[in-house]
Amino acid sequence: MYLPSGQKAARTMLKYYGLTFLPWIILAVVSGFNAQAGAAAGLVAAVVLLAADLRRGRRWDGLVLEISTTIFLAGFTGLVLAAPHAAIVHYGASLSIGWLALTAWVSIAVGVPFTEGIGRRQVSEEIARTELFHRIAVVLTSVWAAAFTVSATCLGIVQHFAPHQTGLLILVKVACFLVPAWFTRWYPEVAQKRYFEEHDIEQPIA
Repeated sequence: MYLPSGQKAARTMLKYYGLTFLPWIILAVVSGFNAQAGAAAGLVAAVVLLAADLRRGRRWDGLVLEISTTIFLAGFTGLVLAAPHAAIVHYGASLSIGWLALTAWVSIAVGVPFTEGIGRRQVSEEIARTELFHRIAVVLTSVWAAAFTVSATCLGIVQHFAPHQTGLLILVKVACFLVPAWFTRWYPEVAQKRYFEEHDIEQPIA
């Protein structure tokens, strides 16, 4: 049994990640114009995507990030609507990325790394139960968690000391997703190749 590889598999995987993070992207973009609208739009997207996944019969452990996203955006939307001028609202970017970091670290701690649920959408149940698949998911989730943690910290610092540095805020947000996304595209095939070599398993012909 082999993990999906190649350009098509990579594009499919990144599409799943793009959909998973879509509510956060909407929140970040729209909030640049209006915090209330951004939070509400992100929440609507989160609810729609979660409902669609539930209708497809997705397992709960495959929806860790989607459920966490919906919970955060529901709370944040209530906050910005009830107290739009509260000081904490101005740290929305760092709070949202910080929540993603917390979700990622907790998912690893409880043995259900969130990337495992996303990866299950591309493979059979037989592959999803393998040690290699779980190990790759732990590494990928750790990279996303580290990226979120660093980004949340950087955003908090910028928002506190230089809140009008829009370009810098955007750069941090973009790097927060692009760096782990690149790693997610690159690492699984490399890890599989190394595993095959270590266990003297014949590799598939490209």
